[in-house]
Amino acid sequence: MSFPVLQLSPRIRRLVAPNPGPFTGEGTNTYIVGTQELAVIDPGPADASHLEAIVAACDAPVAWILVTHTHADHSPGAKALRERTGALVVGRRAPEVPRQDRRFRPDTEPTDGERVVLEGASLRCLETPGHASNHLCFLLEEERVLFTGDHVLGDVTPVIVPPDGDMVDYLASLARLQALDLAALAPGHGPLLPNPAATLAGLVSHRLRREARVVEQLLAMGEGPLEALLPRVYEDVPASLHEIARHTLLAHLIKLEREGRASCEAASWRAT
Repeated sequence: MSFPVLQLSPRIRRLVAPNPGPFTGEGTNTYIVGTQELAVIDPGPADASHLEAIVAACDAPVAWILVTHTHADHSPGAKALRERTGALVVGRRAPEVPRQDRRFRPDTEPTDGERVVLEGASLRCLETPGHASNHLCFLLEEERVLFTGDHVLGDVTPVIVPPDGDMVDYLASLARLQALDLAALAPGHGPLLPNPAATLAGLVSHRLRREARVVEQLLAMGEGPLEALLPRVYEDVPASLHEIARHTLLAHLIKLEREGRASCEAASWRAT
């Protein structure tokens, strides 16, 4: 599968990696930012055809490679792109948990609020843990466009996979983004989102409604294992997606446990 280079604004172009799937939609979005000097955001998987597409689309020197987080569909392409361009890699190292790109080696790990400066553009790094503990978003200040990685997605809600994914952190990071003056969201998968306030509010509302459903079904069930709770909480979701939803359900339960609203003993959950 191949996708054209799409011009989203005077400073932003997008390519989509050929890695469609249940977690990636049509594929991972790779963004090329800048005009006279470029930054590539999320070079995607280590795919030779995608690397060639990125290099061909870069019509000016690539100074920076920015990575939102170290899941396998976002960061592995950084190494080969650095070798081809000489650009510096910006991102956070992978945590010592499963499903992470442990080979990712950034040249610099930015602090919260640090800026990556291009000729005619500035990208501000924002800590947004939740989907992943090392997740970053990047704000193109001149256009007020936020590159959200997997923290905000185009047409689905992000999966939160404990132990690295954390629902408390995720909601706190959404609240932080809601305080920004944004013109658009550029997600890691899916289309550009032109109404940031509505999108972010919708994500918060969705997560809180799902949390309320978890509590409701815990009370109705009395107690039981996560596997028994799953089809009750996600009865509105096709059964084929329940294995994916299982991760986020666990994240909700862990949040409720930390808040003293649920407890687990011998793998059996109950409301408290």
